[in-house]
Amino acid sequence: MDMRKLVGRNFARLRQQTGLTQEQLAARSGFSQQYISGLEAGRRNPTIITLFELAQALGVSHVDLVRPETPPER
Repeated sequence: MDMRKLVGRNFARLRQQTGLTQEQLAARSGFSQQYISGLEAGRRNPTIITLFELAQALGVSHVDLVRPETPPER
């Protein structure tokens, strides 16, 4: 499992669920839009502190960013 891609997918999904653009989240979090874009693309390797700060900006738990995807139930 590539954790960078998992975090990126979770982060993008949660950001979109909150209705925020990358630019809006950048302003809210203090991270650049380019950093957020790279994170969502799985090209960034964020620290635990970064994950915590980004989760706070999204209003979610930092655990939500690293939670494995569950397959749909049948």
